[in-house]
Amino acid sequence: MSIISNSGFSANGLPLLIGSLPLTDHREALNWIFDATPEIPLWPQLPTNPFERMMPQFAEGIPCIREEDLTKPEGRILFDISGADFGKNMLAFFEEYMAVLEDPEPLTESRFKVSCDRAEGLYLFAEAIGARENLVAVKGQVTGPFTMLTGIKDCEGRAGYFNDTIREMVIKGIAMKAAWQTRLLAGKTDKQVIMFIDEPSLAGLGSSAFISVTAAEIQGMINEVAGAIHQAGGLAGIHVCANTDWELLLESQIDILSFDAYSFFDKFASLKNKINTYLDRGSIIAWGGVPTGKADDIKKESGDSLTALWESQAELLIGQNRSKETLLRQSFITPSCGTGSLKPELAKKVLELTRVVSDNLRAKYL
Repeated sequence: MSIISNSGFSANGLPLLIGSLPLTDHREALNWIFDATPEIPLWPQLPTNPFERMMPQFAEGIPCIREEDLTKPEGRILFDISGADFGKNMLAFFEEYMAVLEDPEPLTESRFKVSCDRAEGLYLFAEAIGARENLVAVKGQVTGPFTMLTGIKDCEGRAGYFNDTIREMVIKGIAMKAAWQTRLLAGKTDKQVIMFIDEPSLAGLGSSAFISVTAAEIQGMINEVAGAIHQAGGLAGIHVCANTDWELLLESQIDILSFDAYSFFDKFASLKNKINTYLDRGSIIAWGGVPTGKADDIKKESGDSLTALWESQAELLIGQNRSKETLLRQSFITPSCGTGSLKPELAKKVLELTRVVSDNLRAKYL
């Protein structure tokens, strides 16, 4: 039995990566990616470059965001609405947003474009994928709006999320950047484009810092970005690398839910009924069963041990209408998070383990 998503796309237990790698050369990073995930490669984010870190990489063109000396240790990124020209710049932003929303063609050269200076790996990837054989899909990623809004603060340390104007601009800016990237990649290949919304800050939901943040607000902003991706022809995924309110994500408009199955599976699996409903609509789980958080975990695990871990966890989600085979057809095998903060030799092992676990499971069940 073959279970496919509502888009007609099947995950089939293929390996998939999260964007960051601890390298300095984008071509070397692409070689690593194409070796580990030739069926569904992605473009590399190299946070050794300060302009490729989560906040700056997608900050261009949003007038409320100010960057100061990012290449220096004292550098910072913040939001500032005190400038005399802020009102004029805000109006220009929303006018351009409305224009590309009505007619997406001008997106290509709009303010929502990500420059090569901040995403060299994206441009190299876009040129490389046309010649790749055996592609099933391609993957891109953007920093999620909640992570951006809670990571960028004003001079007094107040998060942008709590300023209505800033929140609106960042959500719409990220949505259009995701749409721009989806259209860019779709123009280079006839394969499915998958666009991930990276939201590590969602792990902070429920803490005292975000006590006033509601699930409806989070779901609304995620749905707005997912909607822009769908409109551009892509599948929308979301990645959270720690525990969060899984229910609000399972009930959102995303197509792929990426989570850290190595460290937080019990929290996720406690929502078995919600997970089944999510899968029944044809959606996909990106199973982050390859550890990235602790060096000792990476060193001690093997392809066989992590294959067995997936099988034991899958036992808790299967039932009368869902076997391991059907569950795997709606699953990607992924690292638990990006590898940008790891030593290169450990990152290399993470990529190799991801490939091996996928190969093992596909050979056994598909």
